[in-house]
Amino acid sequence: MTDPAAPSEVLPVGETSNPIDTALGLALHGDWEGALRWAVPLLNARPQSPVAFLLTASPLGQLGRADLAETGFKLCVERSVDTGNLPIAVTACIEMRELGMDSNAELDLVAGAFALGSPRLSGDRMAPPALPGRAEELEPLLDSLGGARLVAEAERALKRAQQTGKAETTRVRLAPQPLFSSLRFRALRALSAIFELYRAAKGESVIKEGSTGEHAYVVARGELEVIRTGPTSGRTPGSGQMLARLGSGALFGEMALLSRAPRAASVIAVRPSLLLVAGKPALDQLAAQEPEVGRVFAEHCRRRMLENLLRTSAILQVVSRREQSALMARFVPRSFEPSEKIIEQGQESDGLHLLASGEVKVMHHSDADTTLVSKLGAGEVVGEIALVLRRPATADVVAAQPTITMHLPRDRFLDLIRSHPKLLTELYDLAVQRDQEISSVIAQQATQVDESVLV
Repeated sequence: MTDPAAPSEVLPVGETSNPIDTALGLALHGDWEGALRWAVPLLNARPQSPVAFLLTASPLGQLGRADLAETGFKLCVERSVDTGNLPIAVTACIEMRELGMDSNAELDLVAGAFALGSPRLSGDRMAPPALPGRAEELEPLLDSLGGARLVAEAERALKRAQQTGKAETTRVRLAPQPLFSSLRFRALRALSAIFELYRAAKGESVIKEGSTGEHAYVVARGELEVIRTGPTSGRTPGSGQMLARLGSGALFGEMALLSRAPRAASVIAVRPSLLLVAGKPALDQLAAQEPEVGRVFAEHCRRRMLENLLRTSAILQVVSRREQSALMARFVPRSFEPSEKIIEQGQESDGLHLLASGEVKVMHHSDADTTLVSKLGAGEVVGEIALVLRRPATADVVAAQPTITMHLPRDRFLDLIRSHPKLLTELYDLAVQRDQEISSVIAQQATQVDESVLV
């Protein structure tokens, strides 16, 4: 999948100290010889780098040298496996497929190395995704070098790197890859085969806040910012809050895809980036054929939701970090469609709900009138008034969009507060505050009605 931005967004040569960015930026806009002039010195300097092989092979394929490109892609996959870089290995397989080459052997190699039970996997956790940062200073090949002479120079670089890099690369144990290494060979092989390649230019919005989630992404190489705009109060209009920076290996977009909630933030490429992308229809079809993929994907998303809640929920902050995992194991995920009631006014609460994704409306009913009390989003808690104050709920809580909650049933709640009394104190304070807020809204509505009658 390719969706380049306008040519004006190309990263000009000399504006960055990272030759990979420059080569990618040129390739994004079809300057294959320009990209190759940067890729060849990079390959000469870093013959063990899978990215260097990828950036050399891609232009060669576009310039009509499929034989050299195929050699480069295969070496890229080998180096990627030896250095533990699954996303770049899959990227090379995709580019081979786009050029009409057979990448089945390479996909087998990748799945064999990284799948659950592989003898090459170590017990060590994978390090956090790295950001590209600065690279060594390199000079590109001369602009006058083009055509057959440029291709010949690339061919020599490939042959040198094949020998030099092979001698420098050792067969090391590989760190398990999040999500991917939870799959056995067949399931991982099938998942790797459904990815497409998204080439994002610098400044491009890969995901837009508020849009519907239809794709999940893995950063193969690049750097992106996660930005939430939300209300502009207190900030310059149009500006946003940066929530995270994503580097190679980072997985994003999968939460909205699973929950069908609108995207909670935008994701913008801050340098030319290569992304693996899988669409919802392809993932759904794969999960039907390989149920293991669906189970692992759901469990991954559940863990991600819990991690997000532990960071964003004020209620959970009163529990020590050591106890948080055991606490969250008591909760079970529940999903709600738009307009579906999570809590019903006048009814006893069935438990506590932590909002993992989506948005809800708190609505109070009085005779024939309905009043919107508030809107709540991810990280908030609902159900605490009826549960803690031990009385029927004073308002409906209705899903405003597809919403997922982490639900703590009433009987588990009673066990929980015995072992975490601070949590009960926090929930009691919140319940009183929310109850007063609802009472204030009701009183204000009654006053407005009275005034209208007097007038």
